Amino acid sequence: MPTAVQAHERIDLRTSPEIKELIVRAASTAGMSVSAFLLGTAQERARQILADQEMMTLTSRDWNAFAKALDNADKSRPKLSAAMKRHRDWQQDKA
Repeated sequence: MPTAVQAHERIDLRTSPEIKELIVRAASTAGMSVSAFLLGTAQERARQILADQEMMTLTSRDWNAFAKALDNADKSRPKLSAAMKRHRDWQQDKA
């Protein structure tokens, strides 16, 4: 169970009675308050979503092509440079 932290922010949401009952039942079954259940579940899912967006997995073929491109880094690679710029811009937009 996550450690308790002092709350500084509030999130309000509305839902249907059916969804509320489902959440209440799940929280009760997990032995958690509804707030702790919602926060823990949302935090876990948020981490999954961000990891999926921020982490790249390459096949062995793609990894070999990437390593080969690095080995030949002295050659001009306009597409690679453009991709790196897009990535930097994307990272800056997230900040």
